[in-house]
Amino acid sequence: MILLNNSHKLLALYKSLARSIPESLKVYGSVYHINHGNPFNMEVLVDSWPEYQMVIIRPQKQEMTDDIDLYTNVYHMFSKEPQKSQEVLKTCEIINWKQRLQIQGLQESLGEGIRAAALSKSVKVEHSTAVLLVTEDILKLNASNKSKFGSWAETGHPDDDFESETPNFKYAQLAVSYSGLVNDNWKRGQNERSLRFIKRCIEDLPAACMLGPEGVPVSWVTMDPSCEVGMAYSMEKYRRTGNMARVMARYMKYLRQKNIPFYLSVREENEYSRRYVGQLGFFEASCEWHQWICYPQNLVPF
Repeated sequence: MILLNNSHKLLALYKSLARSIPESLKVYGSVYHINHGNPFNMEVLVDSWPEYQMVIIRPQKQEMTDDIDLYTNVYHMFSKEPQKSQEVLKTCEIINWKQRLQIQGLQESLGEGIRAAALSKSVKVEHSTAVLLVTEDILKLNASNKSKFGSWAETGHPDDDFESETPNFKYAQLAVSYSGLVNDNWKRGQNERSLRFIKRCIEDLPAACMLGPEGVPVSWVTMDPSCEVGMAYSMEKYRRTGNMARVMARYMKYLRQKNIPFYLSVREENEYSRRYVGQLGFFEASCEWHQWICYPQNLVPF
């Protein structure tokens, strides 16, 4: 595999990946953030260049110092020929199979190669899926990369008349000081490693909230290093009041203004959330969201 660290090549890759959306969205979103400051210190590997078949995004070595940190030890993968991924994964040292890790992608056929490579390393694999949800404009992305990624709060927020109509609520950038609140209410979190991850997401990526009468967030949403929108939550007292819809509408408008790609995933059994995001303009993509969690024998959880 070839490490791609030249800015011109990364831009060319970004534009090329746009032609494979939605299957390439995980990698496409990761390359977006890499091209805009690389706040999570990721790196891009391809099997060949300029013609490539496989792209793997992983954290740089200095990031992966904790062997059981599933929030940091994350690989994003895309292949034009996913059935051949086994050859790449078994013959190179791209993945550190000695760690607990997760591989994310939007191609089910990657699984065969991942499982075969893991088996050769005596690594246990747990596979889960979710519904991938996108908006119409994500399928027509302009890959010109002209978007400016500065402080996202610099952009004027739309629909400012909302605050005058409901003075007890205020749309705002989610402050990192509320990382603990987000962590406590994230089903995949609620531990120290997830708290560190959430802090980085809020500090370095777009995150928004609705502040309630007491000045504390009552609804919020964040983004991860692959441009996936997530951790969306409303406090029970403020559910079904329209706060989350208002947050999402303004958040999505900002992302579109900055040409930041975005998408989300919802578990298939979560019918309410699927209907809800459908009202926001999301629809099911032609592929699914996939996660393979890998455990070496000495780090399998009880």
